[in-house]
Formats: sequence, structure tokens, C-alpha cells
Amino acid sequence: MFRSLLLLFSIAVTATATQAAVKVEKTEYEGWKNCYRVTNGVVELVVTGDVGPRIIRFGFVGGQNLFKEFPDQVGKSGEEKFQLRGGDRVWKAPEDPIATWAPDNVAVEIQMTPTGVIAREPIEPLTHLQKEIEVNMDSSGTGVAVTHRITNRALFPLRFSAWALTMMAPGGMAVAGFPPRGHHPANLEATNPVVMWAYTNLADPRWKFTRKYLTLRQDSANNEPQKIGSFNPNTWVAYVLNGEAFVKRTTPDASKPYPDFGCSFETFTNQDFLEVETLSPLTELSPGQTVELVEHWALFRNVRIDALTDEELDRVLLPLLK
Repeated sequence: MFRSLLLLFSIAVTATATQAAVKVEKTEYEGWKNCYRVTNGVVELVVTGDVGPRIIRFGFVGGQNLFKEFPDQVGKSGEEKFQLRGGDRVWKAPEDPIATWAPDNVAVEIQMTPTGVIAREPIEPLTHLQKEIEVNMDSSGTGVAVTHRITNRALFPLRFSAWALTMMAPGGMAVAGFPPRGHHPANLEATNPVVMWAYTNLADPRWKFTRKYLTLRQDSANNEPQKIGSFNPNTWVAYVLNGEAFVKRTTPDASKPYPDFGCSFETFTNQDFLEVETLSPLTELSPGQTVELVEHWALFRNVRIDALTDEELDRVLLPLLK
């Protein structure tokens, strides 16, 4: 009996210590008075409370912000039109210029949890959607689970996808993997789409394709937008900047339809930033129902890619995906 009680006490102390390893505190950030910093002492992220839902910073404690920030837009709120601002956000897909670009410029409800926060916006008057982002940070290491949700608050069913868009700081390169490759004639069936937009230009030098990977480089001197999409049953993308790598992963459901000719992953760049994006299945939502998309994030140091070849990308990236 005593041993059982001692074991239960030990488990309880361990659980408490694990939860206590993640610290959540209200803070000011770049002019916003009501932000929330989540850290485990290794990495930190900042969720805005004055606008959003949005994660505006993710990086090693005291290190660079891997996420893009627009200096003329951070710290502000109440604008009439949508503001890019930077960071990570959730949108509805497929994209349309009105409903997708609904402003998120008002204060959000923040709920603090033992391992992070939940940021929930008011119901959007234009779309009757309600968006939220939930952050749960690992007690050690660099891992974070980020859940993007959209709830239908309209009086009628709506069909859409949750779309998680992360705007990366300029000067880096995104690398995404294709599904496992095979050989002809052993593998005759199509395995995955590679989707273009009307402005996609595969001759643009920022693109580089290998047999197993696609790469896209952000170039602040090139003002031509580029975008491409794909589907991978193990969707992941890495963004490498200044010797550090941000990796986000999600597991799509190949049995369900996806937006944009079947994309679980999309990437976009222009002269200001590069965006890495994942999407949930297209879902018919009755009033009150919610669609969600869970991403798993991690950061890595001492990541350097010396050549854009399968062998070099394997060497650098496969250890990060274990």
C-alpha cells in the first residue's frame, strides 16, 4: 500500500514538474500591450491578443524570429482591411478575395493552459466564421503542436478547409518532400498532384526540383510572386535561414478531398517573405461544427545545405524528420 502511494505521489510530482517546465506569461511585444509568451526555456513563441488569432514569433530563446514581421503593421489594430502583419494565421480555403481575406484586426479571447494558450477571435461579421489557434509546447526540446480551427457560426452549412499559413522571414529557403519515388514500369499509377497557379513560372531561378524534393528560395530582389502546391501523405516542409531550420508537419487523409486540385501543402513567395502552408480536407460543416488542422512544429540549429541534390538534402533533412 505504501509503495503504491509513493508511486502515485512520484507520478503526480513528475507530471507537475513537466507542466511547470512550460511558462506562459502576458507580455508586451512590438507595441502590442496584450501578447502571450510561451516558452520552455529552449524555444519561445508569442501569440497576439490585440489582433488575431496569430502567432507572431517563433524562435530559440533570445534568437532570431524565424517568422516574418511587417514593421509598419505590428503593434497596430483596428484597421478596416486585412493586414498581413506576419507570423502564423488560419484562413479558409479555397481562397477568395472577400471571405478569405476577412480582417482579423480586433482583440481575441485568450485562454491560458498549462502548456500554451488558445486564441479565439470573435465571430467574423462578414463570413460568420470563428477562428482559433491553440498552442501546446513540449516541456523540453523544441516541439510545439499548433491546432488551427474554424467554426461555422452561420445559419446554414458551409464547405471549406482550414488553411494554416506561416510567413517566414526573408532570405531563407523552403524544402518540401515529394511522396516516396518509384520506378517505371513497376509503378504505373499516378502518386500525387503538383499544382500550378496562373502566375507560377517553373523557369524562375528561385525554384529547384530534384527527384525527391522541391525547393523555393526567398529573394528580396525578385518581386514576381510564385506559388506551387502538392499532396504528400506525410506532409512536411523545412525553412532554413541563417543556420537554423523551422520544420512543420501534418498528416493528411488521402481518402478525402482537398482544395486546389488536391493540395495538402502549398508554398508562396514574393519580395517580402516566403509562406509555408498546409490544408485540411474540404469539409461540409453544419452550423456549430468545427474543422481543425493540427501541425507539429520544431526548430533545429546548425542546419546548413551545401548543395541542392537528393544526397545532400537527405543528409541534412532526414535526421530532422525522425
